[in-house]
Amino acid sequence: GAMSVDSITDLSDNTSKLLEALQLSHPHELDPRRSLGKKKMLSLNPITWQVPRIVDRCCKHIETHGLQTVGIFRVGSSKKRVQQLREEFDRGLDVFLDEHQSVHDVAALLKEFLRDMPDSLIPRELYAAFLSTAAMESPAQLTTLQLLLFLLPPCHSDTLHRLLRFLSEVARHAESSWGPDGQEIPGNKMTVANLATIFGPNILQKEKPGEKDAGVMNFEDSAAIILVLQRLIEHYQTLFMVSPEMQRDVLRRLFQTDPDVIDYLLRRK
Repeated sequence: GAMSVDSITDLSDNTSKLLEALQLSHPHELDPRRSLGKKKMLSLNPITWQVPRIVDRCCKHIETHGLQTVGIFRVGSSKKRVQQLREEFDRGLDVFLDEHQSVHDVAALLKEFLRDMPDSLIPRELYAAFLSTAAMESPAQLTTLQLLLFLLPPCHSDTLHRLLRFLSEVARHAESSWGPDGQEIPGNKMTVANLATIFGPNILQKEKPGEKDAGVMNFEDSAAIILVLQRLIEHYQTLFMVSPEMQRDVLRRLFQTDPDVIDYLLRRK
């Protein structure tokens, strides 16, 4: 029932890729914890948040039940239960994940989904471009990563943002801490580097799963993938924020090429 990108571009004879540049604005709007009572200016994003249900529900389940689980994503799971969950999602059932599901099964399901996507979360045509940023120095590295993120299709961009926000939260609980009563709260041991090592090959894929040489990766590519994903996790909040200057430039161009879209945005606000 969500509005698709196509329904926006149908407003004009010209398919505007510029419109998609606005989708990365103000990720705080995606935060369900934000105060509903406060009136805040909406960003110019006319596109409904496009994140697969399976990704959002797996992330929420682990955020609720698994942040203190030692070795999350590394401990084995039940292949039978993971397959059952996978089939339920595949059939389009409204699957609810609660405290009765094993955190390790849900973690394995999330990894499987990302690994087996027909087109990887970061599209394969951008694989080499993303890997090239590993050799760059900051701030050029972060600037280039942000420009590459602008090239992602909306569904890929929204899903990557949700995943990075989740991985950042998991990493925040990696170390043990102390509760108000002096009791030790165990950490999950999953640092940013550990998470990047596990998720990197699932997000940045050179070949499709099952294709020849899909599982073969040289050491340089593997190290670059881990480093790139580390940077994405560490800086996702700033990377997914479009500057006011860029927004103004996009709007000026849209005014010339897609005035109907401008009218839609203004009416929506």
